[in-house]
Amino acid sequence: MQRWNGWGDDAISLDLPLRAEKHLQEIIGEGTPRDDYPLDQLIDRVPASRLPKHRLISTDPRQRILHAHGQSLPDWIGFRGGTLNRFPDGVAMPASIDDIQELLDFAEKHRSIIIPYGGGTSVVGHLTVPEGKHPVLSLSLKQFNRLIDLDLYNRLATFEAGVRGPDLEAQLRAKDFTLGHFPQSFEYSSLGGWIVTRAVGQESTYYGRMDQLFAGGKMLTPRGSITLPPFPASAAGPDMRHLLMGSEGRLGVLAIATVKISPLPERHDIHGVFFPSWKNAIEAVKELSGNHLPLSMVRLSNPAETTVNLLLAGYETQVSLLKRYLKFRDIPEEEACMCLIGFIGSRRMISATRRESSSIVDDFDGVFVGKTMGEAWKKHRFRSPYLRNTLWDLGYAVDTIETAVTWDRVTSTMRAMENAIRYSLESSKEKVQTFSHLSSVYPTGSSVYTTCVFRLGATPDETLARWMTIKQAASDAIIAGGGTISHQHGVGTDHKAYLKAEKGDVCMDIIRMACLHVDPDEQMNPGKLI
Repeated sequence: MQRWNGWGDDAISLDLPLRAEKHLQEIIGEGTPRDDYPLDQLIDRVPASRLPKHRLISTDPRQRILHAHGQSLPDWIGFRGGTLNRFPDGVAMPASIDDIQELLDFAEKHRSIIIPYGGGTSVVGHLTVPEGKHPVLSLSLKQFNRLIDLDLYNRLATFEAGVRGPDLEAQLRAKDFTLGHFPQSFEYSSLGGWIVTRAVGQESTYYGRMDQLFAGGKMLTPRGSITLPPFPASAAGPDMRHLLMGSEGRLGVLAIATVKISPLPERHDIHGVFFPSWKNAIEAVKELSGNHLPLSMVRLSNPAETTVNLLLAGYETQVSLLKRYLKFRDIPEEEACMCLIGFIGSRRMISATRRESSSIVDDFDGVFVGKTMGEAWKKHRFRSPYLRNTLWDLGYAVDTIETAVTWDRVTSTMRAMENAIRYSLESSKEKVQTFSHLSSVYPTGSSVYTTCVFRLGATPDETLARWMTIKQAASDAIIAGGGTISHQHGVGTDHKAYLKAEKGDVCMDIIRMACLHVDPDEQMNPGKLI
């Protein structure tokens, strides 16, 4: 069963290796655990629904709590600290296009707000219930999850937008195909959610980002439906798919999505590489990307994250042997940068790509260490979010901040973000651990994905204040560095204040007018994006 107040399946937990916990304590101090707020007390606080009865709408308090939040840190503080105080008035789970249209008509008639709900994995406040006099309906697409058409000849698949990652992939793999979209939230997030937030998967270097995989579909809006055919290409004016992508529920409910699919590869091997310094590592990764090699992924950790990765790995004997080998190969432990490189395709293609990649890695004094690390990463890549549960129970909060910049700004922006985060709580004499990796590389630049860990405050409000200080410091550093405010998580409420700096006045007006055109009464997920 899925946790109501944390990440993932409540039958799954991850232990923090003792060495990793001691490392964390040395950097920021012992954790400050807080009691979780009981579910039954939260249920008692859910107010009566303001919605009239409807056959598709549940007003059950527990369901309303489950659909009142996503997985952002403010969401966590709200449900684990008991400060969650805004709930949808009802939850609907339509099973057809007609059901969705009926709910849109119902909302218009009763002046209700609709918040589309996919898998509930948003980490930037997409699901925050707005304050105000109007009732709020959470429109969950959980049951709207069927495969409509699988066109293997044209390599297109059409799904109802509520389908979640594992169900989508299972149906494609039964025919030896894949979408190839594997975000860390893969097990719980939905196809529609990926599209309306312009999500990026871990193998996007090969398969493409979601904005490259989305071919067309159907969105239902308060002004009528938008249907986009899956043309392979078109020069007929602006591509309206890009209006739907990243719309975050402001335009309507994405109901149907057609996506580009690929045959399952013959092989997919992930090799571990270590570089002797960040300077060598980033230059090698830049070369790998610039040569347009058919790689599934290039994931480069800076020295601080490399240290954390090895601590979290456990297997002390194997890690000790690895360190001895790296020392023998002149890779200093304190400066070492771990990189995972994915080779994908036919055996012949992988062999050729491996040779070309090895030449580049050698040029920058990198050392291949085999596939053991890569296999371990593949096996556990959807488990790392469970550490948020573990660390919270130990008294620590975890958040991630990400951006993308051109190659000439990657190092300076990463360091600026880390420094801003590291010293953001100095006035309260609190320390923050921070480390980063590059998870998506492009010929012109890269994403920068930074993790921060800090101690919980004495109260939920204090924890939230610490997070807000960290978030603002990191976001200011991103804007100053010329980065995008979000590479893969979207805007929601958490990034909204920084969007204008990226888009400018004219583009903000275009987005605002598009939303008002299809949703003149501002019923669709108000307060998000703009």
